[in-house]
Amino acid sequence: MAKVSVGKLKLLYILETLVRDTDQKHKKGTAELIEMLKARGLSAERKSIYDDIETLREFGLDIIYDKEEPAGYYMGERDFQLAELKLLVDAVQSSKFITAKKSAVLISKLEKLTSVGEARNLQRQVYVSGRIKTMNESIYYNVDAVHSAIAGNSKISFRYMVWNLEKQLVPKSDRAVTVSPWALVWDDENYYMIAFDGESGIMKHYRVDKMKDIRCLQEPREGRESFKGFDAAGFAKKTFGMYGGRTEKVTLECDNSLVGPILDRFGTDVIIVPSGEERFKVTHEVAVSGQFFGWLVGLGPGVRIVYPQNVADEFRDRLRRMT
Repeated sequence: MAKVSVGKLKLLYILETLVRDTDQKHKKGTAELIEMLKARGLSAERKSIYDDIETLREFGLDIIYDKEEPAGYYMGERDFQLAELKLLVDAVQSSKFITAKKSAVLISKLEKLTSVGEARNLQRQVYVSGRIKTMNESIYYNVDAVHSAIAGNSKISFRYMVWNLEKQLVPKSDRAVTVSPWALVWDDENYYMIAFDGESGIMKHYRVDKMKDIRCLQEPREGRESFKGFDAAGFAKKTFGMYGGRTEKVTLECDNSLVGPILDRFGTDVIIVPSGEERFKVTHEVAVSGQFFGWLVGLGPGVRIVYPQNVADEFRDRLRRMT
């Protein structure tokens, strides 16, 4: 082995050991580092260890020497702190659209961003009531394909799938869908693609996990003017469960106790207007759909539609048909 290669390998092995095996509670002394190198067929003296660690420090790594027994070196500041990694692990574990298999793979990769000792704290199980993990592993490739089409200013074609009574995803139509993708939105724990449909001349949305056989086409996207004023956050607020419907500006009158659900749904920038001492009114654009009416039913008798009258009548008729 050439002398120059030995020096480089020593530095890399020391770096690997400090990153993987050390933290404030787990330190490595100089003798331990020498033994580690010896096990790999490399000899080292104490002075060369000091020099290597100083080189790593000059490179910008936060390598700390703690004199408290047992004395030793450990990796201090990292790109991600343990609390940040716990947050990311919890998000991955509790996310519905990430499959159980992919969750395990991602968490394993996150563990490599801290020491082995601290990685044990990332072996967490987050339980969320009613949470069902998706079974569709292809969603990651679908998301990547849509991103590529957006970056390449290309139309895409795909087969859109729907569930049948046998719990199978089957094509919604014999025809492939061809649209111009403009954005990806994560709403209600699902990915949706926002795209311009050239045939109808309107913006539409599609569940990414229900898209199959995605192909980027050699055709430039359409709908730039339609998307220019598109507000993804506002779209998610007014589109309940991402089910489409005609857009209406609706005024609701609610009990004061419902201010929390209203702000959770429409955001804190919505204007709250008192209506007596016990109630308030709020006006917001919504996509009038069965999902919107279902949300209102869930809020109970403390909410009613006061404007426009046609939406109030539609809601009343729907309730009458349900009873």
